Amino acid sequence: MTAQSIRDAALFHFARDGYEGASLRAIADEVGIKKPSIYAHFSCKDDLFLHTLDFAFHEVTRHTLEYFRDHADLPLEQRLKGLLIWFEQEYNAHASARLMLRNCFYPPLSLYGEVMDQVYPFIDGMERALTRLLQRAMRNGDIPAIPAEQAAIAFMTFLDGITVEIIYGSSRRYKRRLEAAWPVFWHGIHHLNGEAQSVVPKGDLTT
Repeated sequence: MTAQSIRDAALFHFARDGYEGASLRAIADEVGIKKPSIYAHFSCKDDLFLHTLDFAFHEVTRHTLEYFRDHADLPLEQRLKGLLIWFEQEYNAHASARLMLRNCFYPPLSLYGEVMDQVYPFIDGMERALTRLLQRAMRNGDIPAIPAEQAAIAFMTFLDGITVEIIYGSSRRYKRRLEAAWPVFWHGIHHLNGEAQSVVPKGDLTT
């Protein structure tokens, strides 16, 4: 239970203050232990951070799957656009989403490789899930035949572009960009020619 309590406290502090700003002493104080007691469960600050970030990615993945499960009866357009609306709400409501998103955009330089080892599988998993969703929609006749993987990558690129406003901008700016760009994206979904285009390497999506 102590390890979990440390991780939960670390989640709040890392999400609020970032890797550099978070204090192990403050985390220990919140749990009600001495700072050296952290080292009985985590070897160092890096170890605690990476364990906490891994937990955050799993939490966001779980919540995303729950979103699609709970909205399975909605038309495809409402589910996809609703995911973008929901994502802002998730960021504001949960430290796990804040920690995950901020480290997708600016991971600690000293842990860049380790963080990217968590970021890229998450993005790739989202792309695969969206590809399957689009393929089912095509089989059901909800959308025309399109290169589903290309459309999934385009959606993730759209998400990358507007979520910058969650971190650096405001809710108003986020919603403005979403409402302006969504009709263009959805129009494009219905006018892809069905021939696979050259696909950007997955590793380039967040660089």
